[in-house]
Amino acid sequence: MEGLYHQTNKQVHEVQSYMGHLETSDKDSVHLENEIQARIDNIFSNLERLEILSSKEPPNKRQNAKLRVDQLKYDVQHLQTALRNFQHRRYIREQQERQREELLARTFTTNDSDTTIPIDETLQFNESLQNAHRGMDDLIGSGTNILQGLRDQRMTLKGTHKKILDVANMLGLSNTVMRLIEKRAFQDKYFMIGGMILTCVIMFLVVQYLT
Repeated sequence: MEGLYHQTNKQVHEVQSYMGHLETSDKDSVHLENEIQARIDNIFSNLERLEILSSKEPPNKRQNAKLRVDQLKYDVQHLQTALRNFQHRRYIREQQERQREELLARTFTTNDSDTTIPIDETLQFNESLQNAHRGMDDLIGSGTNILQGLRDQRMTLKGTHKKILDVANMLGLSNTVMRLIEKRAFQDKYFMIGGMILTCVIMFLVVQYLT
């Protein structure tokens, strides 16, 4: 399990690096997006195997192994959400560029020597652009809230992980103390029986020789 865990953790860091390149890439970023998605799919496949392997760990290691797998799953889900948000932003940007090019390529027509300007269509297009901008602002705000929520959840998971490890260490110490107490009680029992026998022998000798 350790080998597969470290391999998957390395893949997560590689995807995080690719996401950084994706934010600064040009319009030809579709190839990089596909590469990132393929790596994310491979990580999810590894996580399924890790969940099975963690359930087969010894009881004293099973909880820690499950927490490590859950942390990886949390990280890759965060990366999947970030990739989908980037793809959505790219789609909106490309759609706006197509609409802009269509507007610039549009030609005016004449009708009875009068020039007719499609003002209504232009206003409608302008309104669509404004709605798209507002949608982008809302999407960015929603993405920011999602990222903040994921950060908070990560901090909570780390705190829970630490507490569980502390409890596990405390339980290990408690088991050691209990074994020492049981051993001491067992020894005291034999000391008590030996003392009783010795006392009886002394009393018998006193009675036998002094009376």
